[in-house]
Parts: sequence; structure tokens; C-alpha cells
Amino acid sequence: MSAHLLRFADTIDDYAAARVAILGVPYDRTTSYRPGTRFGPNAIREASWNFESYLFDHGVDLRDIDVFDMGDTEEFGPVEEMYDEVHSTAGSAIRDGKFLLTFGGEHSISPPILTNYPRDIGVIVVDAHLDFRNEYLGWKNSHACASRRFADHVGIGSVMQIGIRSVAREDLEDAKGLDFIDAYYVADKGIDASIKRIEEKLGKKKIYLSIDIDGIDPAYAPGTGTPEPFGLSPLQVRKLIVKLSSRLVGADIVEVSPQYDNGNTAALAARLAREIIATRHPSYR
Repeated sequence: MSAHLLRFADTIDDYAAARVAILGVPYDRTTSYRPGTRFGPNAIREASWNFESYLFDHGVDLRDIDVFDMGDTEEFGPVEEMYDEVHSTAGSAIRDGKFLLTFGGEHSISPPILTNYPRDIGVIVVDAHLDFRNEYLGWKNSHACASRRFADHVGIGSVMQIGIRSVAREDLEDAKGLDFIDAYYVADKGIDASIKRIEEKLGKKKIYLSIDIDGIDPAYAPGTGTPEPFGLSPLQVRKLIVKLSSRLVGADIVEVSPQYDNGNTAALAARLAREIIATRHPSYR
């Protein structure tokens, strides 16, 4: 693990006592448009200090939830090296019984985290892109293959994506049996109807939640590598988190590239992280 200048706000110094563990993975070597997600983890940490510890809408003070910031992994070179180390580091925390919340980094960091969980869980992916290629630019673990790698672990019927509005033709050719909710459905039918579709699809499975920040409209989150108009709103994503909170086993927030805005995307990611942490309070269990 490498040192970092900041830790996430309202965290504690005792790993053993922590209910939640935060891990940063500053990686962007397979980025296909504009790089910079390696700066995401610390930008999210810095932004977290802007907020009150008490979330009145939840009736929860985050200081009552023991959270430990594990710091960052090293800044890897080859994607295979990153995959192995993230799998190992995340696995350690998960086996220790921590709810692991990971900050990317690009979306390629998420599948090696997921492979530490049982195969009988569901995966919800907030994303603008289908990311279902079997490989991209020669990499099977590219950020453009993240959802395909999720499906490799839990099965294509246990992956549900929401916010989609950019799909490569080859993605669809490979995605037989994949169900996804596009952003236009959410805009037309509403987030409650969309969550109902997710619940019907995944049944009572436990859920791993992967939030690619580009799933949210770039009007709110322009600081990302592949911005795509017509996205979800932050409040829609918040409702998704809250409604499914009791079933979450882990989560990540990825693809924040802070150099492309004035800090608002990192602030949004930090607030979404705090929403996820708030649902770890015993009152939500």
C-alpha cells in the first residue's frame, strides 16, 4: 500500500474495530479517451471534508459508524499486475468482515474486487456505457470490459445495469441475455419503476454496487474520462442506494477524473460515498 496525503473524513485509526473499509486504487492505464482517474481517490477524500458528519435525511452521524481508510494501492503498470494486487488487497478486507468501499481509478479495478464475493450475488452497475466487450485494444481486463468480467463471475442473468446510453454494436452482439435499463427508460418511467425492475430481475440476492460516475449526467459530473449526455441525476442514484441498502455487500465509485472540472464531480462522488456509508448504520440493517 502506498501512503496518501489525506484520509476520508470522519474515519478512525483502528482497522480491527472498523465496520467499513475504504480502499483507493489510483489506476488509469487502459483509459481509452482522456486519462486522469488515477487522481480520483485522493480528490474524493479531499472533497469529503466539505460535508457535515451528520446526515439529517438519514438521521445518522457518520462518526457513529466506524470507518477505516486503508489508503491506496500502488500505481501499477500492466493491467494484469493491478488485477492480481487489487484482488488480493480487497480480498483481505472482505475476509476480515469489512464492508469494502473502493475509490477508482478506472472501471477495470472493479472486477478483481467482485471475484472475492460468492458467485450467487447480484451486481448493479450504474454506467453510461454497456462495457460488455470481451476485450478492448488487446486487454480482456480493460475498463471497456468491466461488465463482461462481472458476468463471468456471477452469470449474465445476475448483472443489471442502469443509466446506459452508449452501446457499441459488438457489445450487443456479445450480450445475449443481458438486461439493462437505459437512461431514457429512467427519464420516462422514473427511478422507482426502474428499481422495481432491478428487484424483479435479481430477486432477493445480495448485491454488489458499482458506480461509474459517468452514469450520472455530465451536467452534474463532468470530471470523468468519457462523459456522455442524457444521464441519471444524483438524486436518482441516491434513491437507488437507499432503496437497496439492506442488500449491499460492497461498493465502488470509479472513473472520477478531477482535472476536468472545478471539484464538483469529486464532491458528488464523496457525497455518494457518504450515502453508502450511512446505510451501514445498524438502523438500516
